[in-house]
Amino acid sequence: MKPGIAFAMDPARTGHVLPPDLLARLATLGRIVDPVPLERFDDARARSVLAATEILVTGWGCPTIDAAVLGLAPHLRLVAHAAGTVKHFIGEEVYAAGIRVTHAAEANAVPVAEFTLAAILFAAKQVFRFHRLYREDRHRGRIDALKGQPIGNYRKTVGIVGASRIGRRVVALLQPFGFTMLLYDPHVDAAEAALLGVEAVPLEQLMARSDVVSLHAPALPATRHMISGPMLARLSDGATLINTARGIIVDEEALIAELRTGRISAIIDVTEPEVPPPTSPLYDLPNVFLTPHIAGAVGTERTRLGEMAVDEITRFCAGEPLLYEVHPTLLERLA
Repeated sequence: MKPGIAFAMDPARTGHVLPPDLLARLATLGRIVDPVPLERFDDARARSVLAATEILVTGWGCPTIDAAVLGLAPHLRLVAHAAGTVKHFIGEEVYAAGIRVTHAAEANAVPVAEFTLAAILFAAKQVFRFHRLYREDRHRGRIDALKGQPIGNYRKTVGIVGASRIGRRVVALLQPFGFTMLLYDPHVDAAEAALLGVEAVPLEQLMARSDVVSLHAPALPATRHMISGPMLARLSDGATLINTARGIIVDEEALIAELRTGRISAIIDVTEPEVPPPTSPLYDLPNVFLTPHIAGAVGTERTRLGEMAVDEITRFCAGEPLLYEVHPTLLERLA
């Protein structure tokens, strides 16, 4: 008998993740218990659906899967997360019950790396500054003078903080551009860095030498405010900080103070809190390009997440090894 397949995610946040063709693929692999995703696990429908579920496809907005939920899902064997991190909704009880967990973080890394590549290229060429000056002046007096300054992408140094899956993708995407690339990651030694095509350096040195610094470290107690006031002070005049990782990695108060001097610029996609208060200077500072956490999968990019989840389910049903299984020992180092 084919396994029962159900869904748990917020439909408002997961459009395009499972388009009709992917749902049709799932229907060949198992029985769709209920095509409507569960948004809660404590009502009558959830109890009925979970009782018949062996494979649970999750996404953004999935409620926490704890011991109580597992009691309602006695046949659950696989959680296939069609999104990135699982650490916020997967409890230790899931692993203790022998349930396997897989995620689509590798798929979500693709648009983040693409966004970062564009941000780096625009930052080094001072594109946002040119845009602002042209809009303000409506002539090219200051712009022509700026063109003669040592800007542009030629022979510039990019510092990557964190050799995560996204950090490594960014390094690969940057290879054709001739940048000098520095890497800070305490888990990567000089030999591995050389294989990646980067130079491993301490964080202090990376901050001081880089024209553009891009953050790709996970949000852990050890990385909270690792980009501190003293670290920001090491940036050279005209440098740009890019954050598509997590807001808590940066001491935001220190960053705002440094930005107010006009000495550096920032491209910020993530903040702490997730949405800055309306009075935050990040909205108004001329040397800040602020986006609302859009570097990750949006729109049709989300289909890549669903494809990866369905591919994993296909392997699971065929008894083949999972390519993106999340082992409990990895949870503490995941973003």
